[in-house]
Amino acid sequence: MVAHRAAVLGKPIAHSLSPVIHNAGYAAAGLTGWSYTRIECAAAELPDLVAGLGPEWAGLSVTMPGKEAALAVAGQASPVAAAVGAANTLVRRPDGSWYADNTDVGGMVEVLTEAGVRPGATVTVLGAGGTARAAVAAAASLGARAVTVVARRAVAVDELRPVARAVDVPLTGAGWDEAVAHLRADVVVSTVPKGVADSLVDAAPGWSPATVVFDALYDPWPTPLAASARAAGCRIVSGLDLLLAQAVGQFTQFTGVPAPRAAMAAALAAARAR
Repeated sequence: MVAHRAAVLGKPIAHSLSPVIHNAGYAAAGLTGWSYTRIECAAAELPDLVAGLGPEWAGLSVTMPGKEAALAVAGQASPVAAAVGAANTLVRRPDGSWYADNTDVGGMVEVLTEAGVRPGATVTVLGAGGTARAAVAAAASLGARAVTVVARRAVAVDELRPVARAVDVPLTGAGWDEAVAHLRADVVVSTVPKGVADSLVDAAPGWSPATVVFDALYDPWPTPLAASARAAGCRIVSGLDLLLAQAVGQFTQFTGVPAPRAAMAAALAAARAR
């Protein structure tokens, strides 16, 4: 039996539920010999780690902080990954090279559409890292009227401007001290690490119940930001929703077979309940 391996790379990574989702998919699809694990890996460590992987490695999921490094190690990239400048997916090609994709973008479009986001929305993105790049591209795909990126460093916002130009969506930058003023957009997407947005909760003047709030975190859940928005009647999208949606896209690319979404979703729900 030929063994096939895949993993999620990131730092920290112990909390990741990606192995739960993918391994449940392998079982449901009858893919014996497939396994999916976690690997602690910082961005600077990613090129050497990927270069040292044997031919049994079929694919890699990449989370913070390695999404930009993942794109750099690929021999080829999908148009969306190239436009975004970050990849959350590396797929092994028959010649041994790696193909980069970004299934975060499609996953965000899916979960935000299901939450009721429609063309013409205003979007605030908190943070300016790899996940924020995907959020800007998703906003463009959703037909957003304007995107405001709120970040602690102005240079980080400037690094997102080429992404906005590539996907043709207007982008405005704002400093972190201005974040509260931008929380009443039609859509608020938080891509910042755990704890960074907590201070916004006490300072916020009050959520608009019409706002859709998507927090890309899922550990812990709910975050203070998501909890306060939910209490105000906002529609909430969690990092778990995105985790499943982007994993479905990865599964098919890694294995070449349709993803058993229902089984993967059930395993994720059971793991979260525990």
